[in-house]
Amino acid sequence: MGGRRYQRSMSDQTAPKDPRDDYPTDQPEESIEHPGVTSDMEQEPDHGEESYRGSGRLDGKRTLITGGDSGIGRAVAIAFAREGADVVLSYLPEEEEDGRETARLVEQAGRRAVLVPGDIREEQHCIDLVERAVSELGGLDVLVNNAAYQMAQENSLLDITTEQLDRVFKTNLYALFWITKAAVPHMEPGSSIINTASVQAYSPSPQLLDYASTKAAIINFTQGLAQFLGDKGIRVNAVAPGPIWTPLIPATMPEEKVGSFGADTPLGRAGQPAELAPLYVFFASHESSYVSGDRLGVTGGKPLA
Repeated sequence: MGGRRYQRSMSDQTAPKDPRDDYPTDQPEESIEHPGVTSDMEQEPDHGEESYRGSGRLDGKRTLITGGDSGIGRAVAIAFAREGADVVLSYLPEEEEDGRETARLVEQAGRRAVLVPGDIREEQHCIDLVERAVSELGGLDVLVNNAAYQMAQENSLLDITTEQLDRVFKTNLYALFWITKAAVPHMEPGSSIINTASVQAYSPSPQLLDYASTKAAIINFTQGLAQFLGDKGIRVNAVAPGPIWTPLIPATMPEEKVGSFGADTPLGRAGQPAELAPLYVFFASHESSYVSGDRLGVTGGKPLA
């Protein structure tokens, strides 16, 4: 079973708070098997289970989230559901435990959750995923391209195999392209596409050279697609996270670096998935009606060039 969850105190919502103190400044030096299941973590992330409060900003929206089982995807699913959206969750079959838990949280909010496990490195699955979302929900209003793969290599370029390069690019870029291409014909004016980029797009770590390259491409894809879809009334934006505590971290990084993950940010700690969800809600809602081709960073103070 999972360990203790990081959870933000909600005792006094009016008093000023020091963001450095919202969550602990270090993590256990742990390692879990990839792709990583939340319950295997000694310190589970905060997805907003206790803190996120909805206000109807996404009432009736039909949404699809890739990588929706855990981490950022789970936090977004919780927030979307509490804002009134139905959610289709895409994830790997080996992440079924997390997928079902996220679906439970969505349904607890009174919204519908549709589970579609599969490997988005396969083009046909990407096409089928979108068709399933449209069929189950009756259409598609919001697409969140969030799924990603990384594997840190201390020797950087020299240790990145062709197999790893292929997996990173197919998961992070090819799938994003295939899913978006399949989704756009179903999206009406007022729809929104939100891509998960990264601070790595602007300040790449040598150990994540392949991953960082895909995140830079996602920023470019976001800006170009926004120009293409603007005259159709469809907005495209990106969220660029910094170091965020999710199962991907202990599943893909050396233990000694997991413990200090996020300590090099100006705020001195890793972020939590719950701290990103409001930005996805903003981009999905009409509150951002004049924002397209842009990105918002959640980096703990690390600059986006």
